[in-house]
Amino acid sequence: MPMPFQRCISTLHQRLLAPVGLAFLLVSGLFANPYASHAEVELPNLGDTSSIMISPAQEKMLGQRWLRAYRSQVPTTSDPLIIDYLEQLFNRLIPHSQLDEKRIDLVVAENNTLNAFAVPGNIIGVHTGLLMYAKTENQLAAVLTHELGHLSQRHYARRLEQQKNMMMPMLAGMLAGLVLAANSNSDAGVAAIMGTQAAAQQASLAFSRQNEQEADRIGMQTIVEAGLDPYAAADMFEQMVRANRLNRRPPEYLLTHPVSETRVADARNRAMQYVRKPVEDNLEFQLVRTRVRVGAEETPQIAARMFKSELEKESDNPDASRYGLVLALTEASQFDAARDALAPLLEKDPTRITYQIMRSDIEIAAERYKAGLEILETQLKQYPDSYPLIIRHAEALMKAGIYQQCADILERYSRKRSKDDYVWYLLAEVNGLAGNILGVHEARAEYFILNGVYDRAQIQLRNALKLTQGNTYRTALIEERLKYVEAQMQVEGF
Repeated sequence: MPMPFQRCISTLHQRLLAPVGLAFLLVSGLFANPYASHAEVELPNLGDTSSIMISPAQEKMLGQRWLRAYRSQVPTTSDPLIIDYLEQLFNRLIPHSQLDEKRIDLVVAENNTLNAFAVPGNIIGVHTGLLMYAKTENQLAAVLTHELGHLSQRHYARRLEQQKNMMMPMLAGMLAGLVLAANSNSDAGVAAIMGTQAAAQQASLAFSRQNEQEADRIGMQTIVEAGLDPYAAADMFEQMVRANRLNRRPPEYLLTHPVSETRVADARNRAMQYVRKPVEDNLEFQLVRTRVRVGAEETPQIAARMFKSELEKESDNPDASRYGLVLALTEASQFDAARDALAPLLEKDPTRITYQIMRSDIEIAAERYKAGLEILETQLKQYPDSYPLIIRHAEALMKAGIYQQCADILERYSRKRSKDDYVWYLLAEVNGLAGNILGVHEARAEYFILNGVYDRAQIQLRNALKLTQGNTYRTALIEERLKYVEAQMQVEGF
């Protein structure tokens, strides 16, 4: 049976990961020779973009290469509830944005710092810490619509009109800076960023003041048209200003999106064009935010004490605090206490998928697999397309040792979410447990492709070919995939 492989690619492919403490400092060297530091920052070969204005199609292509390089160097969350919540929120916002192409690629870095970013080609990155930092869904939406504003106005491409030779160093600088931000929580990491702001600005890590104002204005239009609170942007900016004033270490977001008192006032003045109405917060945001808060604590016992204290002192959101207590108790293996704590939430809102998944999670963690699976399967009959339910069901089947059913589910689902690397990761794992060695190689290859690790994908596909002799159709499929990988390796300089 193949050994399980780690989801964090850096442990498998060390040459892709530059030393994090040096990554940002490498940016300044890129401007003397944009290609000299390729080995250190591992930016794929982006081709010659100096002679023509970059088109949306080129942005998409370059953005996808950038995304693969970022994924290969940054731990990303596989929590289906967090991913699904953000996807649903973007689905509400994007139709009201000015994006021509209404689809984005979302990457969620598992990092408790406040940060979000936009990359050419409709890529938006979110640190899990942004969910913890925003106090309401409207505040979170204010940040996300600002990033959508940068994309819709093609600020990177417009900057290139004046700097025709900047695409390679710009993307290299973005990659180095954002990898550093996602991998470092230390003051030294922040000092490195702050100490190289001039290089960062040259690499377009910081947008111009004019572009920031435009993204603010477009973002507020999106918020208003989506029926959210236009005052939330100013509220969020004020929190950032306070954080910058009070903390020795400013949020990473402020290093790339500086917020001044003037910017806060501008946001407030724009919002005053609209009548402020009471906006009820989305409980699902608070529940997902709570998941991040639990993960940020050193131990589940500390988290449990924190949420117990909130409940005793009249929490701002008692349901979210109780949910956090249930999560922490489950992680601490206090299953009876977790069931008791969850009961009031289920009684109050028995149809909420998040609570039903929590109910199943307790049983699966307690190794009561039959009970946990029954809960998930009942919910799937009502919500067959729910991403969190499908992923939790697959994970539960794998833990219960029901490997073939799990593999069949993931095989079908991989066709629907072919760009979801976690689906391929799970499929590779369960195929290995089921003894399907061909399936292991194929799924691992797709996982490595999505993470830009083409030499590993090539090895997996070549191993797969050895197992398909006599199966003409399967051999042809794998050979075509291998041709694609080898072509990408040539383009991206492997």
